[in-house]
Amino acid sequence: MGLTLANYLRFEWARSTMMILFGGLSEEDAMPGKRADVISWDEFFMRVAIAASMRSKDPNTQVGACIADGDHRILSVGYNGTPMGLGDDEFPWGASDDPLHDKHSYVIHAEANAILNYRGSLKDMSGATVYVTLFPCQECAKTLVQAGIGEVVYLDDKYDGTIGNQIAKAVLDRCGIKYRKIDLPESAMH
Repeated sequence: MGLTLANYLRFEWARSTMMILFGGLSEEDAMPGKRADVISWDEFFMRVAIAASMRSKDPNTQVGACIADGDHRILSVGYNGTPMGLGDDEFPWGASDDPLHDKHSYVIHAEANAILNYRGSLKDMSGATVYVTLFPCQECAKTLVQAGIGEVVYLDDKYDGTIGNQIAKAVLDRCGIKYRKIDLPESAMH
C-alpha cells in the first residue's frame, strides 16, 4: 500500500500541528505563504475605538472605546455622547459655569456607553480589555472595575497628573486592573 498525496498531506498537517503545540516549529513556519504584515490585535481594537470616536458630536474631545474579550471578540463599542432621547441639536456642546448649560452635565463617556451598549451578561466582561482613545476619568475607572474589566489599553493621557487622573489610576491600581499606553502609526489615526 503506497502513500497517497492525501495521506501525506494529512500526516504533514498532523506533524506540523504537534510541532506547534509541543514546541520546535513556529506557526509562521508551519503555514507558508501566510501574510505576515497583519496588524496586531491591539492595533485592530484601537482602530475600532478610533472609528467609534468619529461618531462623537463633541467639538473638542472625541473619545471611543472598544471592549474585547480574551478570545479577540468585540463585546461592545461606545463613544462620548448624549443619552438616548436627548437630541444632539438641543444640547449645549460648550463648557459653562452654569451646570444646566455645560456639556459635562449631560455627556456619557465612551467607556460607560460601551458597557451600557453591551447586551450580554456582564460576567462575559470579566477579564476583558477596554481599548480607549483617552485614559479613563475617575468615574469611568470605577465603572470599568465594577464591570469586571481586566485591562485598559489607551492611546492618549492628556489629563496625566491631574487630580482626577491620579484618582483614576489609584482606583485601577488598587483593584488590580492593568493599564498601558499603545502607540499607533500615524496612518492608523485617520
